[in-house]
Amino acid sequence: MRYSNFPKSVFFVPFRLKQISCLIFLCSSFFIAAPAICAADVQQTGNAETRQLVKQAQKLSKKGNLIEAEKLLRRIIEVNPLESAAKLELAYVLVKRKQLVEAYDLSIAVARSEPKNSYAFAVLGLTLLNAGNFRDARASLYNALTLNKKEALGWAALGSLEFYENQVSKALNSLNEAMYLEPNEPNFVFAFAQVAARAERYKEAAEAYKTFLLISRDEDKDRRDRIKGLIDFLSYLGNKQSLYILEGDEKAAVDFRLVANRPIIKLKINDKDEPLNFVLDTGSGISVISDKTAERLKIKSVARGGFARGIGGDGKFEIVYGFLRSVGVGGVKIKNVPIYIRKFHSHGEKIDGYIGLSLISKFLTTIDYGGLSFSLTRKDSLRDQTAANSALSLPLRLTSGGFLSGEVQLEGLTVPLNFIVDTGASVSVISDDLAGSEEMSRIAKGEKMRVIGAAGITEDVPSFLLPRLTFGSHSRESITAVALDLDLINETSGFVQAGILGGNFLRNYSLTFDFQNSKVIFVPVKK
Repeated sequence: MRYSNFPKSVFFVPFRLKQISCLIFLCSSFFIAAPAICAADVQQTGNAETRQLVKQAQKLSKKGNLIEAEKLLRRIIEVNPLESAAKLELAYVLVKRKQLVEAYDLSIAVARSEPKNSYAFAVLGLTLLNAGNFRDARASLYNALTLNKKEALGWAALGSLEFYENQVSKALNSLNEAMYLEPNEPNFVFAFAQVAARAERYKEAAEAYKTFLLISRDEDKDRRDRIKGLIDFLSYLGNKQSLYILEGDEKAAVDFRLVANRPIIKLKINDKDEPLNFVLDTGSGISVISDKTAERLKIKSVARGGFARGIGGDGKFEIVYGFLRSVGVGGVKIKNVPIYIRKFHSHGEKIDGYIGLSLISKFLTTIDYGGLSFSLTRKDSLRDQTAANSALSLPLRLTSGGFLSGEVQLEGLTVPLNFIVDTGASVSVISDDLAGSEEMSRIAKGEKMRVIGAAGITEDVPSFLLPRLTFGSHSRESITAVALDLDLINETSGFVQAGILGGNFLRNYSLTFDFQNSKVIFVPVKK
C-alpha cells in the first residue's frame, strides 16, 4: 500500500456514507420519473445581466478561484431563484469543491424541470460518476449527448467514465471531442493528459500537461511543481523507443513468502545477480524502489519535482522518478521499466521495492495465497481466454491514480462501496468518514494499531471488526479494518473510495488479474 497524491483531476468528491446512500437511492428512481415533469413549469428570466454574471463566475471557476465563483453564483440565485444556468454552474463548482450532495440536489432539480437541458444531464452525470454510481452516471451522460452532441462536459465526463473502466481508446476519443468543443477548458486537457499517460502516449501526455499549465490559472504552487516534474518524466519516457519490452519465457512461476499478509518475491534488477525483496503491490500504480537500494545499485533519478502527499507521518515526501533497464522474474524479463524512488519507512522485514500495476498489467497475473506462488503469463496466451470467460471473474475499475477498485458490501449497509484491491496492504481499511457513521460505531474494537504508509508512520489508529465483508459472491466474517483518512486517495481516484481490501481478506484466495478485460478471478484456497 503506497498511496500518494500526484496532480489531481477535477473529477473527485469525498465519501459521505449517509449522503451518498441517499444519493444513490434517489437517482435510481430519477430516470423513470424525470420525463413526467415539463420544462414549462420553470420560469426562465434569461436577462443579459444575469447571463453576464454567470459567465463571470465561469471564468473565476476556470482560474481555480472556486470560493469567489461560488459566492457570486449564490448571490445570483438568491436574487433570482429560478435561474437554472446559475444553479448548474454552482453545481459544477460544488463538484470541484467536493460538496457532492448539494451538487446533486441542484443538478437533478434542473434536469427534472428541464428534460431537454443537455448541460443539466451532463452536470448530473458527472456528479453521479464522482459518487461511484457508474450505471446512472452513464445513463445521464448518454441522455446529455443524445440531446446535444456538442455538449462538451458530457463528452469529458463520459471520457472519464470510460477511463475508469479501462476503455482507454474510447476515453481518448471522448476527451478529444470535449477539447475540440471547448479547447480552453483546463479540466478537459488535464483529464486527456492522464488518459494519454495510461495509454503510454507519453509525449502527448507531456504536451497536454504543458497546455494545462498555460491555460490554467490555478495558483497552487505545490500542484504546479508536481506537474512540471511529471512533464519532465513523461518527456524522458517519450524519448525511449518503447517501454515494458517482454523477453524470455512465455510464462514464469515463482514462490513467494507471505509476511504480514503481504506477498514478497525475489527478483533481479538490471541483470545483476543480487536477488531483491519486492512486495507484490496492486495498490501502487507503478513500481517503486527504495532510495537505499537505488543508491546501492547506482540507479539515478531521471526527473523530480514537487512533493507527493501520502498516508503516514507528516504526509509528504519528495517525488523522484527513476528508470530500470530490466526486471527479471523467474524466466521472464521486462526491459525499460519506469519507477519511483523514495525512502521506505519500515523497521521490520527488509524490503527493496514494490511491484506496481503498470508492470504486472502486461501479463495475466496470478497470486495464489494458498500455494504461495506468483505467476505471469503473456497476454497472447490461450489462458487469457480462459480468464476472461471465467464464471468466477469479478469486474474491476482503474482509478485516475492507477489503483484497482471493486464494489464491496459490508454487513449492515445497504449500499455497495468502492474499495481499492491492495495486495500490498497488510490489513483492510475503511475511511474515517465511514468509521464515523452510526453503523460503524457499533463495531469499533477499541484497539489501536500502528500504520506504516508512504509518507511515514502513524500511531494509535482506531480499528474495527467488520462482521461480514463481501466481494462479489465471496464473503468473509470478522475482518479487522483500520480507519484512515482517505481524502488524499480520493483526490486522485476520480470516484469515491470508501476503503481498501487488504491482505487479511485477500489471503483467503487465489487471485488472477485479467487487466485486459478489467476482471479479477477469485478462487478460495483450501484451509
